[in-house]
Amino acid sequence: MSSRNGHAPAKQVRCAIYTRKSSDEGLEQDFNSLDAQRESAEAYIASQKAEGWVCLPARYDDGGFTGGNLERPAVQQLLADIEAGLIDCVVVYKVDRLSRSLLDFARMMSVFEQHGVSFVSVTQQFNTTHSMGRLTLNILLSFAQFEREIISERTRDKIAAAKRKGMWGGGKPILGYDIDRRAGGNRLVVNEAEADRVRRIFDLYLECASIMQTIRRLDTLGWTNKAWTTKAGRPMGGSRFDKSTLFHMLTSVAYLGKVTHKGDIFDGQHEAIIDDETFSRVGSMLKSNRAVEGRGNRNQCGALLKGLMRCKACGCAMIHHHTARKTRSGAERRYRYYVCTQAQKRGWTECPNPSLPAPDLERFVIDQIRALGRDDAILAESVKRAQGRLRERANELDAKRDELAGQLDGHRAELRDLVDRGADRNGSAARAGALREEIGSLSAEMRRLTMRIESIRLRLLDEDELAGALEAFDPMWERLTTAERERLVQLLVQRVEYDAQAETISVTFHGLENVPEEEPACTA
Repeated sequence: MSSRNGHAPAKQVRCAIYTRKSSDEGLEQDFNSLDAQRESAEAYIASQKAEGWVCLPARYDDGGFTGGNLERPAVQQLLADIEAGLIDCVVVYKVDRLSRSLLDFARMMSVFEQHGVSFVSVTQQFNTTHSMGRLTLNILLSFAQFEREIISERTRDKIAAAKRKGMWGGGKPILGYDIDRRAGGNRLVVNEAEADRVRRIFDLYLECASIMQTIRRLDTLGWTNKAWTTKAGRPMGGSRFDKSTLFHMLTSVAYLGKVTHKGDIFDGQHEAIIDDETFSRVGSMLKSNRAVEGRGNRNQCGALLKGLMRCKACGCAMIHHHTARKTRSGAERRYRYYVCTQAQKRGWTECPNPSLPAPDLERFVIDQIRALGRDDAILAESVKRAQGRLRERANELDAKRDELAGQLDGHRAELRDLVDRGADRNGSAARAGALREEIGSLSAEMRRLTMRIESIRLRLLDEDELAGALEAFDPMWERLTTAERERLVQLLVQRVEYDAQAETISVTFHGLENVPEEEPACTA
């Protein structure tokens, strides 16, 4: 069909307007910054009416969101609608409204190009359908990212300067203090009731001389960590003390009326709760009671199952621990254990069987590796069974992904029909909004399923490769150093799970599940 002047009518270009404001200040006004940005974009689209440009009624407004990342609801909805084929052009007031990150913007431009969507900035007069427009865009975005980094540096400098002046830097409130929010900056104010409790906790530790015994006393008293309410009215904190939180409290210089910044300590503007002598005594006792100093001492005993042990009863990791005792001859003998972290943090009564002797447990796991490599029938059946389960699971996820893809296509087709007919004019705007939300959630679920399927297929092992590795295990084991043995076990074994109630241990190899079947556990 031809127009009156003999030229074919311009192809319709569906334009989506995206607006953003970093802070939520002023958004409650009848006409705010987001409205001003949209009005400018609408005027620009109207000027391009002869080219077939039409403004879509859907609003993509992010009020109170930074441009430094893509964790914004409206920009995610915009990308979902682009993938659904509902948008031909994205219009913004300025390029930094869409993103201030060069990497994020490059990713969005890739999505735009993939779906044939152009990008226009109203005030900077360029269009990415032309090479010069793309060059100008990249230059402007580089400056936008530079500006964001400068702002970040200034913010860090401001925090450092405030700390040097002894001002509270923010964060979660601590037991013994409340936060006084003022225009000149937040300040810590002593909460007298909590301050008395803090002093009593320091005294309890000096009395008990043990963090675990102190925790048990605190549990008996019913004392917990700091509880507070957010500005939004949501209750936070109030959890029971454990080894980590109590240690952090006993070593916090905030109770001396000081603040820290990157290892430096400055006199604070808040009042001290603990005197220097008490704090020093507690610090000396903590240091003398620590069995291991620093990270360099980790795994000095050559724990073969480091990072592999799990306590089934508690759902926690079991870590390697050792003690040293003098024998009758005066020599020192070391005893090694795998200890449940729940028991270590909360006390031995929290786990039905909190520790296992390390040598017996490691010997048991090594015997399972040897047994699996020596028996071809067990190995073949184990690999076949495990691979079958993995393929079955992958097929189930494939079928679910196909089902979601069908739903997604149906929703996109319905949404395109509503947009073409003008959802705002026929009373279907609510349905269009619901479809956009469903498309966004379905797309996210599709991406999660794809990642899970790829992960499962990467776990599919070749039987000959696994058999070769296990057959070589036995003759090679005796010639390996302690570090090499640890590395080899880490490569073969995925997880070792101890069930204290059933008194069993199950070994899971990489690519196999619970092979061989559970065996009686060695007990402490």
